[in-house]
Amino acid sequence: MSSDLWSFSLGTYARPGVEDACLRLQSRGVNVCLLLCGLWLGQRGVACNEQRIKQLRDVAEPWDVDIVQPLRALRRQWKAGAAEDVELNTLREQVKTLELQAERQLLLRLERSAKSWPQDEATDLSAWLEGMAAGAANLDRDALHQLRVAVTGT
Repeated sequence: MSSDLWSFSLGTYARPGVEDACLRLQSRGVNVCLLLCGLWLGQRGVACNEQRIKQLRDVAEPWDVDIVQPLRALRRQWKAGAAEDVELNTLREQVKTLELQAERQLLLRLERSAKSWPQDEATDLSAWLEGMAAGAANLDRDALHQLRVAVTGT
């Protein structure tokens, strides 16, 4: 298992079915960086509780709203035009790179926030996933299950 959240996230996202599950959850308002952080913490044995979930949400939400979402919206807005305009496509790819860098910075912030939490206390990935996805409209529980299975194999 990767020791840092960024490496863990890259490895997890590359597993079969994870990208699709993450995109389905993201389309319903779930912050994928929080989900990946929850999986990482669960794998490390960090116990899930409301205070920790709130702390991570307090770190993630402003960055996501102010930085990640506007970049994502711009990238999506340019998608159709970029298919026919080489220069616009080049700019769109640059925005996509910035969006990924912003997500990486968010993951680093989340990792720093959880750095001092004790490990090897519990391994309830479902609690982390449910906690991180709470509040999403029409939550896709199959996608959450797919993420848990991708990480644990069960």
